[in-house]
Amino acid sequence: MSNGDMNAGEAVGVRGVWAGYDGRPALEDVTLDLKRGALVAIFGPNGGGKTTLLKLIANLIQPWRGEVSVLGAPAGEEARRVAYVPQAELVDWSFPVSVWDVAMMGRYPALGVLRRPVAADREAVGAALEQVGMASQRNAQIGALSGGQRRRAFLARAIAADPELYLLDEPVTGVDLTTQEDLMELLTNETNRGRTVIATTHDLAAAAEHFSTVVGLNHRVIAVGRSELVLDPDVLSRTYGGHMLVLQDRAVILDDAHHHDTESGGEHHYHEEGAKRR
Repeated sequence: MSNGDMNAGEAVGVRGVWAGYDGRPALEDVTLDLKRGALVAIFGPNGGGKTTLLKLIANLIQPWRGEVSVLGAPAGEEARRVAYVPQAELVDWSFPVSVWDVAMMGRYPALGVLRRPVAADREAVGAALEQVGMASQRNAQIGALSGGQRRRAFLARAIAADPELYLLDEPVTGVDLTTQEDLMELLTNETNRGRTVIATTHDLAAAAEHFSTVVGLNHRVIAVGRSELVLDPDVLSRTYGGHMLVLQDRAVILDDAHHHDTESGGEHHYHEEGAKRR
C-alpha cells in the first residue's frame, strides 16, 4: 500500500489482517476503518483479539498477513504521534518510579536518546498531571497508588506525549465511577481537539454512554457502528457467542474463568458485564 493510497481522513486502516501468537490466530481476516477524531470502544470476549488489535496499530507486533495504516502511513512510521497505554495488570507496579517519572516517559520519544528534558517538557508534564488531577501526587511512588490513581498517572503519560492517536487497553476497568467519569471526560475533550481515541473495554454500559463508535470483535469484526450496537442482543450474541445470556431486562456477559487468553498468556477470572436495554 503506498502512502498515496492511504486516506488522509483515516486514523487507522486495517486491511485483511491475520495475527496471533505461537501459530494460534487471535485475529482472522480483520478489515476496519476508523476516522480521525473518533472516540472508539472495542468490545468482545477475553481472548477475542482486542489487545492484539491495539498492539498491531501501535506496531508492537506484526501481522502475519494484511496491512495496517496509522495516521496516513504504514504502522510504526508515525510512532511519535501515537500513545499506547497497556492493561494495568501487565505493568510492574513495584518498579521504583514516581508519578512525575511515569508522566515524563511520554516525552521521551520526542527527546531522543541523548537529550535531557527541558523547560517545555517539564511544563507539558506538569500540565498533564494537572489535567488528570494528579499534580499533588507527583512525587508518590507509582506502586503506592490506588488503581484509579495509577490509571490517571498513565493517562498523564499519554497526554504529555501530545499524541494524535490514543490506544488505551481497558482504561476504565477496575476504577470507581468518579474516576471513570473523569477519565472519559478527558478522552472526550481530546477527541473534541481532533485527537482520536481507541479503547478496549468490558464495560458495555460505559461504551454505550460515552463512546461515539463501537467495534464488536471476536477474532473477526462482528459489527461496527454507533454506540447503541452494544445494547443490541443480536450483536451481543454474535460477538460473545456462548458467553452471553439475555435475561428479561439486560444482556449479561459471562467470561469463563478457565478461558485461556492467547493475547497475554494469563488466566482471566470470572466476571459479569451487563448493559441494560434502552
